[in-house]
Amino acid sequence: MINNENLTMLTDFYEITMANGYFQSGNVEDIAYFDMFFRKVPDGGGYAIMAGVEQAVEYLKSLHFTAEDIEFLRGKDIFCESFLDYLRNFKFTCDVWAVPEGTPIFPHEPILTVRGPVIQAQFVETMLLLIINHQSLIATKANRIVRAAKGRPVMEFGTRRAHGTAAAVFGARAAYIGGCAGTACAIADRDYGITALGTMAHSWVQMFPSEYEAFKKYAEIYPDNCVLLVDTYNVLRSGVPAAIKVFKELKPKKMGIRIDSGDVAYLTKKARKMLDDAGWPDCKITVSNALDERLIAGLLRQGAQVDSFGVGERLITARSEPVFGGVYKLAAIEDADGNIIPKIKISENVGKITNPHFKKVYRFYSKDSGMAEADYICLHDEVVDDTQPLEICDPDATWKKKVLTGFTARELQVPIFRGGKLVYQKPALNDIRAYCADQLTTLWPEVLRFDYPHNYYVDLSEKLLKIKLDLLNAGGKSQG
Repeated sequence: MINNENLTMLTDFYEITMANGYFQSGNVEDIAYFDMFFRKVPDGGGYAIMAGVEQAVEYLKSLHFTAEDIEFLRGKDIFCESFLDYLRNFKFTCDVWAVPEGTPIFPHEPILTVRGPVIQAQFVETMLLLIINHQSLIATKANRIVRAAKGRPVMEFGTRRAHGTAAAVFGARAAYIGGCAGTACAIADRDYGITALGTMAHSWVQMFPSEYEAFKKYAEIYPDNCVLLVDTYNVLRSGVPAAIKVFKELKPKKMGIRIDSGDVAYLTKKARKMLDDAGWPDCKITVSNALDERLIAGLLRQGAQVDSFGVGERLITARSEPVFGGVYKLAAIEDADGNIIPKIKISENVGKITNPHFKKVYRFYSKDSGMAEADYICLHDEVVDDTQPLEICDPDATWKKKVLTGFTARELQVPIFRGGKLVYQKPALNDIRAYCADQLTTLWPEVLRFDYPHNYYVDLSEKLLKIKLDLLNAGGKSQG
């Protein structure tokens, strides 16, 4: 249902008014270049994770205005009929490049680039930002939580707290890319093959005369995987003892308990001892209840006896910082002869000054260690010779320089559409997840740490930097 809905009109209204303006100004075929990038990693982290490309592709493939859309716009009484006719025959013909899903990404580098007729390239801004901002945010948050769990499985339990249906489903998808082991969302299993997990709610226990009877009936129905919720009344006095009694009587193939409230560190340590003393050292303990990476790390420091975590609202909403902050900015146009004219947005806020021109991004990996050393933004036609030394610097502190030798250069963006035709082979979700995990192993521990991570270098080539500085000195106006 979510994938089949026509979302062409899910856009900021100014995208349509600008399109009408371009149409009436005779700019329909003018070629423009737009970059999507973000300015800051959420939660003060050292990296983010790219996600949402598959849904962006589906959106771009299905762009069309329905008769209902046209009638709605006609009713606004501000659009000319010839423009409405143009929309009626609207077809997406742009070129698109994007960083593959699961790739670690960093501020200010283009993670998606669109080239094509300005009306088309401008119009898709809202949805591309909506899709990629959301999934990249959740994938990034999920990975922080997974890393905090130190190898213990993390299950995404946030469906009921998500901000709407799409946020629940695509949030579960993004969380899986970020490393979650499964989800509570049944439709995410149906549509994306993400293992749906879950056992019982407190209401199941309350429906029976006692915890023992509730647990026994559940174990009879699900003897192969029996995880019992033990905190409906009292974890240590009644919940765990009733679970132990059922385990002894029915001996489920796989057994566990879940604690969803209380002092988790204290309760899990006590419950672990009770289970071990009863002869069930293999019984797993799962905990939930408004967890995030900070709370999980704190629990483990306290010696909490936890085998897996269920994380809901603080993951699916990225509660600590619920905005990714990706933006979509004009970087260049083409003149009548096909020459690329760089464009820049200048701001009193230095962090909001854009990088102009049609660009590409390299990632440099050490041949010795395999670790990522830096990213490098350059003009689209520049080629990095990784057989030669290359000097890079910290763009925020240009006196901090480093000469790279013995490195391999890899372009980050890959073609998605050429002339509106899809040229991208969609990878399987499990492959994206595995790729993400592999790519994260190329980041130094200093970049991965939660507190005060190392500032990963994203440098500009000399040619690109000169163009940027020339535009800044000229007040943003292209020369010649």
